[in-house]
Amino acid sequence: MADKKTNKKITRVEGGETPSSSSEKKQETFVVTDENKAKARNFRIIAIISWIVAIGFEIGAIVLLGNETINTTLLILLIVAALIFAVIGSWLWKKANRLNPASEKDKVKFFIQNQLGLIISIIAFLPLVILIFTNKNLSGKQKGLVGSIAVVALVIAGLLGIDFNPPSVEQYLEQTREVEALTDGVNHVYWTKYGSSYHLYPDCSYINTDRTDEIFEGTVAQARELKNITDLCDRCEARAVRERGLETQQEE
Repeated sequence: MADKKTNKKITRVEGGETPSSSSEKKQETFVVTDENKAKARNFRIIAIISWIVAIGFEIGAIVLLGNETINTTLLILLIVAALIFAVIGSWLWKKANRLNPASEKDKVKFFIQNQLGLIISIIAFLPLVILIFTNKNLSGKQKGLVGSIAVVALVIAGLLGIDFNPPSVEQYLEQTREVEALTDGVNHVYWTKYGSSYHLYPDCSYINTDRTDEIFEGTVAQARELKNITDLCDRCEARAVRERGLETQQEE
């Protein structure tokens, strides 16, 4: 490939696969590093604790609803607290899934692992919403206020709990092979803090601009783990294909 030149600061992401792996030694499956497995396990433990706390606040709100006189302010605070911990849990769980993705071969496990945030959100808020609107101790005005807040919390937690682009072992392997096919077996890409694509060249005009202060380099998996990037830059891909074609012609 052509020389890669840029005047931007390039930060190498530590860990991950060695970017000099040979294309002749293609893996049959994506292998998660022990380091990433450990990180994912820790994130999942904290996520589960956060979800347990969220459900604890839900239970507290349900108990409060059993009183003849209900403190509306306290009820709202319990709902908001449950929402905060539910969202934290979902964020950490999705981060763990990117570090240690599930396989699409087991459809049930794949769905549950990637959409557990949505499932927990429903468990944490749907029963509460139903109990609020069927509670006889709440006035119509209280039901309208607290019920609306609970519904909004359910929607927010549910949407943030869903993974609309869930990672998988198969997806990581396919994307890695795509890059290696264009780079003579080198699993090495570049991305920026706010970019939505990873690149094969640090001097790509999409990232080598005045708006870019720092470019990160690492593996395809690291781009997904750290920034949830799944898209290969079209311009870099076309350039790699063109350069490989010229190299082939020169060899002939």
